[in-house]
Formats: sequence, C-alpha cells, structure tokens
Amino acid sequence: MEKILIVDDSMVQAAQLKSILAPEYEVSIAQRAEEGLEQAGTGGYSLILLDVIMPGMDGFMLLKKLQEEDATRHIPVILITSLADIEHEQHGLVLGAVDYIVKPFHPLIVKARVNTHIKLYQYRKQVEDQSMTDQLTGVANRRRHDRYSVVKWQEASRLHVALSICMFDIDKFKVYNDSFGHPAGDKVIAAVAKTASNHLRRSTDFFARYGGEEFVAVLMGDEAERAFGHLKKIRQAVEDMHIPHNPSVSPWVTVSVGGITVIPRREQSYDTYLKIADTMLYDAKRLGRNQVVWADEAMNQWREK
Repeated sequence: MEKILIVDDSMVQAAQLKSILAPEYEVSIAQRAEEGLEQAGTGGYSLILLDVIMPGMDGFMLLKKLQEEDATRHIPVILITSLADIEHEQHGLVLGAVDYIVKPFHPLIVKARVNTHIKLYQYRKQVEDQSMTDQLTGVANRRRHDRYSVVKWQEASRLHVALSICMFDIDKFKVYNDSFGHPAGDKVIAAVAKTASNHLRRSTDFFARYGGEEFVAVLMGDEAERAFGHLKKIRQAVEDMHIPHNPSVSPWVTVSVGGITVIPRREQSYDTYLKIADTMLYDAKRLGRNQVVWADEAMNQWREK
C-alpha cells in the first residue's frame, strides 16, 4: 500500500483528507512543517499533501526545503490552500509542486488527483529502478549507489549512527578473463554479486556493482569491529564457492575487501571516506589479497591475516 503524508496544522482538515484517502492508502499526519520535513525524509512516502498557510514555516518554505533535500526531492507534492489566485499557484508550481487543490475541496477531486499522481510516481519509480539496476548481476549499479550514498550519509549524520563503507573486487580478474574468457568472467562477477548480496539483506544494508569486477557496500548502524567481522564472512563465502582460478595465481576465485566505519557529520563528505575505503582495499591487495582490511574513524586498522 502506497504511503501518503498530510502536512496541515488544522487537525480537522487533515482528518477529513485522511478519511477520503485512508481506504486506499496508508496515511500519516504531521501538524507542523518541521515535523513534516523530518517524517518525509524517513517515511518512504509516495505523495505529500501540503497545506500552504501554516504558522511559522509555511507550505511554500517547506516545499522549498523538500526540494533541497536528496531524500525528499523525488516525492511529489500537492499543495492544498484557500489562496485561489494565479500568482500563488504559479509560485507553488515553480517551487516544484506537481498540483494544486483549492479549498473547499471535493472528495472526488482529491481522490482523482491523488490517484493520478500516485500512478505517475509508481511509473517513474519503475523506470528509475530499471535504470539503476546492473543488468549482469541484478544488483544496484553505480548510479543508484551515487544517489543512495548521499541519502544514507545525511540520514546517519542526522541520527548520529555509524556508517560503514567498503569496497571489494575480484582478485586477479584480468588473469581469469585471459585464462577462461569474458563469458566465464561475467558468470564469476554474477556469482560473487549473488553471494555478497545474500549476506547483505538487512534493510540498512546496501550493495552495488561499482564497475567491472569492483563492488561497494554501505552498512548502517554497525560498529567497526562488527562490520569488519561481517565482511570477513562474505570474503570467506566467496572463497568457499570454490570457483577454479588459474592455478598459477590462486586455486579459487577470491576477493579483497577494504572498508571504514565512521559517524558522519554534515560538514564531511561521503566521497572522502569512499576514497579511504579504496585505500584499505589497496592495502588488502598489497598485503597478499583474499583478505579484509578495515579502519575506524581514528584510523585504527584491523587486518584479517
């Protein structure tokens, strides 16, 4: 069931809207703009119904803030107001609203417009999901990672929880391709992706193919040692598949993993710590491959071997 957020300081009007929509949608209510902004960023909403006239931060200001946040800019917003003039309607549409309903509203009009924009949102989301999925492996691609990482960095910063960023790739993959051919190499990439993603199934885990034989994972909430231990299990699971490699380099296909755990702050950059994770990956390869090298925010380092 699709989720709708109503942001309205009038509990009577909010309850009326909810009664119109509740049979078909899961409806939540926020009575203050600040509360609405916080809920919108974490609730997985498909549509926001936003009253324009509210005390303090009005609907136009909230709409602007929603458009500025990576976590909420994709959510369609319908403005609901008694300001029935062209200038206010134009202002709302310019700020990013998808529609405008003037009070007093008719239940059939509200239902029709909400249904239309929910369907448009579902279609757009389906197209975006297809464009952000790696066709070879079925996991997220780099484009989805680039979008997801920013949202999760902001969320972890707001909640003040640990975020673990790790990169890993298949050891001596060029040798494998040269030895067995690119079709076999594609099968190895898909097998590694499946094994890793099977170990990253929590709602707070994210896994993507970053490019070629390289992958990236983002885990939220785990301390450094716990994340380190989890990635060791993934590395071992890849080795335990016992996919034969060129015996001159290794009996089996393996991966090297590098990562870092940090409590994000707004003024910091996700990309900075992604580069540190890449450095840890380089260390894992330099130290002999088929191992995990991890760091915490103070750059204390754990090495598997």
